[in-house]
Amino acid sequence: MFRRPVVTLAALLLVVAPAALFADGEDAPKAKGKKGKDKDKPAAAVVAHIRLAGDLDETPTAIDPLFGNSNESFKAKLDRLAKAKADANVKSVFLQINDLKVGWGKLDELRTAIADVRAGGKAVYAFLESADAKSLITALACDKIAMPEGGDVMLHGIRAEITFYKDFFEKVHLQADFLQMGDYKGAAEPFMRSSMSPAFRKQLETVIDDFFEKSLVEGVMKSRPEKGWTAEQVKKWIDEGAFTAKRAKELGLIDEIAYEADWENRAKADTKAEGATIVRNYAKDKPEDVDLSNPFAIFKLLTPPKPTVSKKPKVAVIYAVGEIVTGRGTISPFGGDSVVGSTTIIEAIREAEKDETVKAIVLRVDSPGGSALASDLMWKELVNCKKPVIASMGDVAASGGYYISMAAKKIYAEPGTLTGSIGVVGGKIVTGGLFNWLGMKTDVIARGANSGLESSEKPWTESERAVMTRIMQDVYDQFLDKTLEGRKKAGVTMDKEKLLTLAGGRVWTGRQAKANGLVDALGTLGDAVAEAKKQAGQEGKDLELLVLPRPKSLLEKLADSGVESKAISLDPFAGLPTVPGLAAKLRTARAMLLLQGEKVWLMQPWRVEIK
Repeated sequence: MFRRPVVTLAALLLVVAPAALFADGEDAPKAKGKKGKDKDKPAAAVVAHIRLAGDLDETPTAIDPLFGNSNESFKAKLDRLAKAKADANVKSVFLQINDLKVGWGKLDELRTAIADVRAGGKAVYAFLESADAKSLITALACDKIAMPEGGDVMLHGIRAEITFYKDFFEKVHLQADFLQMGDYKGAAEPFMRSSMSPAFRKQLETVIDDFFEKSLVEGVMKSRPEKGWTAEQVKKWIDEGAFTAKRAKELGLIDEIAYEADWENRAKADTKAEGATIVRNYAKDKPEDVDLSNPFAIFKLLTPPKPTVSKKPKVAVIYAVGEIVTGRGTISPFGGDSVVGSTTIIEAIREAEKDETVKAIVLRVDSPGGSALASDLMWKELVNCKKPVIASMGDVAASGGYYISMAAKKIYAEPGTLTGSIGVVGGKIVTGGLFNWLGMKTDVIARGANSGLESSEKPWTESERAVMTRIMQDVYDQFLDKTLEGRKKAGVTMDKEKLLTLAGGRVWTGRQAKANGLVDALGTLGDAVAEAKKQAGQEGKDLELLVLPRPKSLLEKLADSGVESKAISLDPFAGLPTVPGLAAKLRTARAMLLLQGEKVWLMQPWRVEIK
């Protein structure tokens, strides 16, 4: 039984002092002057500083009265870039890129946003202390790149790493008993095998080849067309693997060797405006000033910000981010590891459908899937919507993430989105051997030929296996039928025979999915919003965005942890990331624990990572 955590005044005050640790730099100095419209007015010429770091989580966050917007969402970063483009005082943008950990889908969208700023006539300067492939490709979308002399560029290819648990299970007397529908459905393989099956390896190689050729090689080559780089030349650099800043400059991968302050001065000087300033953390939401000497100030900290209510027409953007489970979802208080709960998303869909100011819905999906039941419940609620529904895929929209997208009238994906994985997995981890080994013996009295279907004591009998196979085949057929129904609604002609060649657990990049008719267009969240307006008869109008589920403050997230949810805060692996590589090894196991109790999975748990 989970208990609601109690947030005490003493505990709250303990976190007030370190709150500044969440800021990603110094705030811009406020201009002195009289109260009124001129207060805090930026200088006539401004260089907008924006920091890009970490995984740039999709999950929307509320402005917290204590911490501000500490875990800023990916869309918030994009909105700040768009604001810099529109701000007449901003003459250029300074991107500080540190340890950027995003998928290829977000990288595509980020590069599009940078290109949009440049198309607006404003130069974009990138500063890298060091760079992996994705950080470099992001920086190459900018006008100029600088790196300190001690920096390095790690450009050494792409790889898929999948951890297999079968041998580990044997050591601790556990056994995985899983079934899967589709020869290429690899979700069960990490538990059942010690290495990839030939079919799964072959299919995954097609995805890696697409990422390597299109996202990595062409991503570098086409970023600097004036240099005339060839694919063969870029591949040769990749095989060299790593470069010092000096070598990277010689190759043209960066433009200057400079330290941060020097590069800032260069950006200011290039504006050719006297008194140009750097505005750090440009347009980032900041916490309100709270006078803690006032004994009543604590109530302000404990009061979550009230959502802005407007009667203006809107597009609702519903975020489905993380593994899919039944019940309520959760959002980690400190970013990442969100869970998509069917109850939470259904409530958000109903809120959007009931709100008369909402004209259309955009479903933003960044999920590898999860529970088949939860996916189906959300799909049905979206299908019931009388308002247009458009899907926008982020880094991953696979299996259950693809399933819920089938309710949309049109689907947008990024070229580097991972999607598809139309297949089904179901099974259990047999713990009887472990408990027997530990001296815990179990006696059984059973009635019914299949009474052990959900027992973790022993593997399935032949009769029980036949029951599970029948259930999974039915779910797979439902997945196929709903895909065909969704594709027909989007105007794509496809029969079941054709779909079967694309299904069976096969995973595709957004580029491949578009070519195969599994998605309708390559584009950003902004493109999906524009299409939603068009479908609602609001094309060209400036509609507000209603973000759902409504973002929660840090205090609300802490209070909600574990309540009616698959609580990530109770993640047994939470303390392990300090062991090098261990957190990544256990991601698949984490997904398995989240889905315990779910009979059938629509799950795509392996990760593609740049190394």
